[in-house]
Amino acid sequence: MAASGAPTTLQQEMAALLYAGPGSVITGPAALRSHHIRTELTDIVDVLVPAARRRRDTQFVRLHRTTRMPERIWQAGPVRYAPPPRAVADAVRALASLRDVRAVVADAVQRDKCAISRLAAELGEGPAKGSVLFREAMAEVADGIRSAAEGDLRDLLARSGLPMPLFNPSLYDAAGIFIARPDAWWPGLGIAVEVDSREWHMSPEDHARTLARGRRMARHQIVVLRFTPRQIRTQRTAVISDIKAALEGARDRSPLALRTVPAGHGTAA
Repeated sequence: MAASGAPTTLQQEMAALLYAGPGSVITGPAALRSHHIRTELTDIVDVLVPAARRRRDTQFVRLHRTTRMPERIWQAGPVRYAPPPRAVADAVRALASLRDVRAVVADAVQRDKCAISRLAAELGEGPAKGSVLFREAMAEVADGIRSAAEGDLRDLLARSGLPMPLFNPSLYDAAGIFIARPDAWWPGLGIAVEVDSREWHMSPEDHARTLARGRRMARHQIVVLRFTPRQIRTQRTAVISDIKAALEGARDRSPLALRTVPAGHGTAA
């Protein structure tokens, strides 16, 4: 996503609501920031206003007339924001890159800010304009994609001719005890891929959890291949070669006594 300026300030957001008039609500990137969903910096405040209101965009304020004003709003002091699903939907419809759309949608789901069902409702109820990439990103998220880097891995594998894995399934042992949720998983071969991104493992606690997950998978003889997001983007041939070698080397291996529950299918019985 290309940055378009400095982030808007609280004063600008308050001024935007005053200009837009009673009942107006901030949406898009400014609202995403308030919900702690990753988005690129912007110096524009997007504001939802009732469809009958006749005002023009001005300076840093971009108005969106709508017949679907949010029933619920998020209030931070005097500033009114659209709820996370609406803010995501309004933001991504303005983006021209699938990778950018994927990054916003996946981040909202990864951080538990939006249920997939609520995003799907926004997709269905909102305008068709700008929804093509939103729909494609939602299909990926429903398949288990939870980050832009995982989406890049999915794209790479789709072009490689290799069998497609499950993304972010839940793995359980024979006793029904949870083991891990690898980024990509070939259940018949016992091969997993983890996308190691510092973006998701900034704290010592996160790092400790990552190491513990790796140990649990090793105890159950799961072969784990680790790649960084940069390697997936810039060393594609090497990444595919490593995955292909691992898959071919596991073909004569006895199946692991594990239960796989695909993403979105609940927990093991």
